[in-house]
Amino acid sequence: MWQADFVPTPDAPRLHRAARIEDAAQEFFLRKLGRRPRRPAIVPYAGYGAPGWARVMGRVLLTRADGDADRRPQKLRGWRSFATLPAKGVPVTVEAGDVSTEVQTDRSGLIDTVVKADLTPGWCRIRLSAPDAEPVEAPIRVIDPAARFGIISDIDDTVMVTALPRPLLAGWNTFVLDEHARAAVPGMAVLYERITNARPGSPVLYLSTGAWNVAPALTRFLSRNLYPAGPLLLTDWGPTQDRWFRSGREHKRATLERLAGEFPDMRWLLVGDDGQHDQEIYREFLHRHPENVAGVAIRRLSPTQAVLAGNLPHAADERPSGSDGSRWICAPDGAQLWKQLREAGLV
Repeated sequence: MWQADFVPTPDAPRLHRAARIEDAAQEFFLRKLGRRPRRPAIVPYAGYGAPGWARVMGRVLLTRADGDADRRPQKLRGWRSFATLPAKGVPVTVEAGDVSTEVQTDRSGLIDTVVKADLTPGWCRIRLSAPDAEPVEAPIRVIDPAARFGIISDIDDTVMVTALPRPLLAGWNTFVLDEHARAAVPGMAVLYERITNARPGSPVLYLSTGAWNVAPALTRFLSRNLYPAGPLLLTDWGPTQDRWFRSGREHKRATLERLAGEFPDMRWLLVGDDGQHDQEIYREFLHRHPENVAGVAIRRLSPTQAVLAGNLPHAADERPSGSDGSRWICAPDGAQLWKQLREAGLV
């Protein structure tokens, strides 16, 4: 059985109990599967960057060495995305043009790093390699320095109907439902196509509280439903170093702040829905960084969806007051959002 040389440093902070339980469970399964040869496999995620640098994301998992892992079923249930074993502490070499950088996977098998890269604007590819693993290529969306407009879109109940706020149905959708049975929100793919056609060269980034485990399934869903290609900005699943579960809200807040710092001249159209906390998060970001927000488009849930999500139908209008309110629109679908965006002169 393949094993990574992962040894925590003596001065590393003590992990939260939940993280220690998770690590112990993974070690247990590794021992139980020890009779089956396993090898690392790199799962690349789409990254982004600008001329001179690139944010590279991916994951290294332990897979069957007999080749059975490559025989994937045509219909995938959500639980399969979470039935994985991470390869911890694996050195990964990132080759971007003539620049080679070595990084190491974390305790979840993830890599998320910024490397020097002399790449041209548009879609590029970089090479990821690791010991005993097949090299792969990861797509990178290099944003043109001249670009001044982009889209940051939520996923759950904004482009894909997942009913995430409903615990029982959300669990069914995430762990049981066939990925081909997921429904797209009406008109949203057409909305994004119209915006990117009206603003050529505008990047589209998908920001969600979803786990990296489902990134491949989400990428297939977006492609199958004709959404513009773009990096997924997800979060890790399970406990962190100091708490039981990761905070989805903080993930979104931190990512928006990061993008504001990385692209200070970019003005983003923030797209979300009123079923979770998008309104609150976007309003805060608009208040802190008005120069980085072109507008906010909120997809309004239907009365039935709102009730099942635990909200009163359209009870909370979190539109900012004053001049910021003129950049804030709400509508139930992509077609009406496009009409309002046009009328407000936001696209």
